[in-house]
Amino acid sequence: MIDRREFITTTLGAAGIAVTGLVDAPAPFPPLPAPRQLAWHDLEFYGFVHFTVNTFTNREWGDGDESPTVFNPTDFDADQIVGAAKEGGMKGLILTCKHHDGFCLWPSRYTEHSVKHSPFRRDAVKEISEACGRQGLRFGVYLSPWDRNHKDYGTPEYLVYYRNQLRELLTEYGPVFEIFFDGANGGDGYYGGAYERREIDNRSYYEWPNTWQLVRELQPNTVLFSDAGPDIRWVGNERGIAGETCWATQNSADFAPGRADVQRLNRGDRPGTHWVPAECDVSIRPGWFYHQHEDDQVKTAQQLVDLYYSSVGRGASFLLNLPPDRRGRIHENDARSLREFRRIIDATFATNLAAGARVTASNSRGNGRDRRFVAGNVLDGSRITYWATDDEVKTPSLVLDFGQPTTFNVVRIQEYLPLGQRVEAVGVDAWKDGCWSEVAGATSIGNCRLIRGPRITTARVRLRVTQAPVCPAISEVGLFVEPG
Repeated sequence: MIDRREFITTTLGAAGIAVTGLVDAPAPFPPLPAPRQLAWHDLEFYGFVHFTVNTFTNREWGDGDESPTVFNPTDFDADQIVGAAKEGGMKGLILTCKHHDGFCLWPSRYTEHSVKHSPFRRDAVKEISEACGRQGLRFGVYLSPWDRNHKDYGTPEYLVYYRNQLRELLTEYGPVFEIFFDGANGGDGYYGGAYERREIDNRSYYEWPNTWQLVRELQPNTVLFSDAGPDIRWVGNERGIAGETCWATQNSADFAPGRADVQRLNRGDRPGTHWVPAECDVSIRPGWFYHQHEDDQVKTAQQLVDLYYSSVGRGASFLLNLPPDRRGRIHENDARSLREFRRIIDATFATNLAAGARVTASNSRGNGRDRRFVAGNVLDGSRITYWATDDEVKTPSLVLDFGQPTTFNVVRIQEYLPLGQRVEAVGVDAWKDGCWSEVAGATSIGNCRLIRGPRITTARVRLRVTQAPVCPAISEVGLFVEPG
């Protein structure tokens, strides 16, 4: 067998590339993300679309006895819905294909309680999924485990029905990037005319491992959301806010879908047994479904910006709900706020003020002779390169010298996730009056850490790793300034 380093040396040497000082890469620090989770991390910001009979009954949760005839959007436009999301910078949309009331936005073969018996009669799931494809957004589905309409809910027969519907969604509507499994399970309902209360044990009734396996077989790249993951977890609130410390890892054996420890979900577990990062869900309005009386209560662009920093900026994702109105369109107020939010985000992150800096490190792996691990990698704009130190150097520092006074108020740090979440705490210093002065600090870096504060003007910035169980692997460091 050819030695790996001998092979690299021979290959690169033949290409005229200097290869002195090659060392082994840092050992991974488990648990590690799967490829589908790495792809999900890249999305960062995507949307929810809550749309069903509730839109027309002016409710948040339907009882399951609503007639399909109430579902009657007057000007449904899938491209307008997807376009509003795209203009706001979203990279995907998750559609509530079936909420707790059991009404299906597609003509399912397994129930009559669907769009096929509405005046609308069109397949809304198909139209949204195809509009996502046309406009370059990923498509996801929400299929409520609880069904207040179905006569078999609470019995084993309902699981057959549920999985049949899941199979429809996973085989007839193209690639699905995420399935959102809600934690609301059991209670009062119509249940085929029974009008009774049905309780279930949400730890065992759904036989979740079997359902997850069905998804893995049909669409292995789909990430699965619930309190227990297995791929991504609820953040523990519906306000869109991750914990100031928010680990991407979780002890999954302690959790089940619908059984939440909101404090632990908000911060994650360190150490954790599995890679299960957080998803921060919140609606752009007070409710999840459209209500006309909330037209003047749409979150402002600045509120959305703040939510971006408390979700994406803490290593999680930002899942923002955009509820279509009774026309079947995103209301003008919602679309306007989302566009202005995107303008602010784009203006902030368009220019990395650190890009032209001279960067030095207290240590680089292999004494700085292996270009795979040098400090300059943090400024090359690539997530697949990184700065790493020798194994025994767990608290190194990195200095950015701009050569002239530079003003910023946002620091972005990103780890190289294929090697795990390695850094536990960092400090940020600015050079002032001939010495270093700490101006910020943070924990749990992960996919993206945004440290936001007052404007600072300095010619030099230092990043210190202050706590880590292993040597760090930092992919990107950036400095930015929000528009005035």
